[in-house]
Amino acid sequence: MSQDSENSTQGGVSTLTNIDAALHELLDRPWICIVWDDPVNLMSYVVFVFQKLFGFSKERANELMMQVHNEGRAVVASGSREEMERNVQLLHEHGLWATLQRDDKI
Repeated sequence: MSQDSENSTQGGVSTLTNIDAALHELLDRPWICIVWDDPVNLMSYVVFVFQKLFGFSKERANELMMQVHNEGRAVVASGSREEMERNVQLLHEHGLWATLQRDDKI
């Protein structure tokens, strides 16, 4: 096994290897909350919900709403799994279609 795939000890201090660092980075990815386009909610209502729940300015809420409308989805928040589960729940309570997933970007 090569040095890159093993823990090494230098002067009594264990150091992370490339594999350990990659695994840590993969497990440490944040979760994201995604709002999906739907045929039911008015665009003005979606802007209102984004402002109310996430504290976005009217301009930012409108940008995200347009992204949902044009691209079919928008990421509205990122953080811990528990935070994103709560955000999804709040969005569902307001009638929006939302899901959570691990962030694809590393």
